[in-house]
Amino acid sequence: MMNKVTYKSFCFGLALFPIVGAAQQKDAISTVSDSLNSSIIVVQDSLDNVVPLEQLNIVKSSNTESLALFKPTESSTYNLQDHALAAKFDSLWMKELVDAAPLFNEMYQEVLTEPDTTAAFVLDLPTDTLKMRLARMNERTPFNIEYNSSLESVIKSFLTRKRDLMERMLTISQFYFPLFEQELDNKNIPLEMKYLSIVESALNPKARSRVGATGLWQFMYGTGKEMKLNINSYVDERSDPIKSTAAASNYLNRLYRIYNDWDLALAAYNSGPGNVNKAIRRSGGQRNYWNIRRNLPRETAGYVPAFQATMYIFEYAEEHGLKTKRAERAYFETDTIHVKHMITFDQITELTGINKDELKILNPQYKLDVIPFVKGRSHALRLPVHQMGKFVANEEAIYAHVQKELKEKEGLIAKIEKAAEENSIRYRVRDGDFLGKIAERYGVRVSQLKQWNGLRSNNLRIGQRLTIYPRKNPGSSVKPRETPSRTAVANNSKIHEVRSGDSLWTISRKYPGVTIENLRKWNGISGNNLKPGTKLKLCDCSS
Repeated sequence: MMNKVTYKSFCFGLALFPIVGAAQQKDAISTVSDSLNSSIIVVQDSLDNVVPLEQLNIVKSSNTESLALFKPTESSTYNLQDHALAAKFDSLWMKELVDAAPLFNEMYQEVLTEPDTTAAFVLDLPTDTLKMRLARMNERTPFNIEYNSSLESVIKSFLTRKRDLMERMLTISQFYFPLFEQELDNKNIPLEMKYLSIVESALNPKARSRVGATGLWQFMYGTGKEMKLNINSYVDERSDPIKSTAAASNYLNRLYRIYNDWDLALAAYNSGPGNVNKAIRRSGGQRNYWNIRRNLPRETAGYVPAFQATMYIFEYAEEHGLKTKRAERAYFETDTIHVKHMITFDQITELTGINKDELKILNPQYKLDVIPFVKGRSHALRLPVHQMGKFVANEEAIYAHVQKELKEKEGLIAKIEKAAEENSIRYRVRDGDFLGKIAERYGVRVSQLKQWNGLRSNNLRIGQRLTIYPRKNPGSSVKPRETPSRTAVANNSKIHEVRSGDSLWTISRKYPGVTIENLRKWNGISGNNLKPGTKLKLCDCSS
């Protein structure tokens, strides 16, 4: 029997929350208590049932083994059974996770948007009541929570315009918060820090910001490497819920040791200690976040208010009638096994019957849906425990099957790699170029440009040569961007009618050459709030 790492986990549906992790030997028969009912699921986990390598083309007929590793006919399927009710709940929660993925962009824009303190919110939340509740929160947390008009605006915006977003966060948090709380407690960090993950990523482990920050805790590439997270073409541990949470806790502790203040640690987490230090200097040595806020970058200025507003909403969700879906199943157990050969999610799905979406949720750190094998470094596959036994019991046969398939594909992979090499270009940096502009021109990401060229910063010099593997041909249509007042608007349209969900930022992105500042100037707008149905000019039509 082989060593495995077993996590007894709180989980709702499919997400993983380790509570205890220990290397151990698995017994020949494992039992899993399923809280859906009082029955005991018996998991077969015996190497006595391994399919001999010489029988790779023979279908097993054992009554005790439910996995037919090899199909009798091409049209048949592998015979895996699952608990019907458990599968139903898993499917429902999988839908919640998939549907929640796009919410990252909505939260990201909310943090960037300066709160409009003059906006009228239809909400039963008197200022005196809010002040009283914030004072209560301040008494039981090390964060400096004090009433101000900016924080009130963010809270009321979350409770009105972003009410659906907050309700979704209340639901999805059931998947991740037990994991976060355990790790934060281990590192002696305030448990309220779990709300940081909502502001950072909207609880999407695959979230990626416009500047390349990735994962639940939004680590930049350099910071992730500094925190010993493995990042390469196959693996990005910034998206691993367990490893990234441990790294975020360590990083937050480092920042707290510098400032001895959790609000400043939060600000430094977002913008870097350098920007916080400059803000302190420009504020005459002030150390209270609200006193230095005006000297922080715009994104960081909205960051701590969004964090505190999220904390408030989670504390007082019931008082505001926020609805959340409660998990039908409050306990779930998963197992991990260190792979001994490169294997793809498609192969695991084909052989075990586990849904590929489920594999992605349990193993979000694998970028290409491939688990690599690298000598001297371990890569783990995480599966539901009742599926793990079947994988282990047929491990040798599975790897033999995988190797056979990969050898057949080696020739195709070599051709693809050769084609990619032939399609690469050498680009010479010109005056006015920057990484984002070059990346957009060739349909690639800034992080890819940096990786291909070994760049540690975003700085470029004129004449520098860059290797690029373009996704699109810029063609002759790529021209230097014209000044905003003379830029042609897409489809020759001069008017945009505001729709629900529109913001100045999203509208400016739809029309080349139009900036937020242009929209404000051309339409006499001072704030950020837009009313659906409003018609906005897309040009300086008077000139």
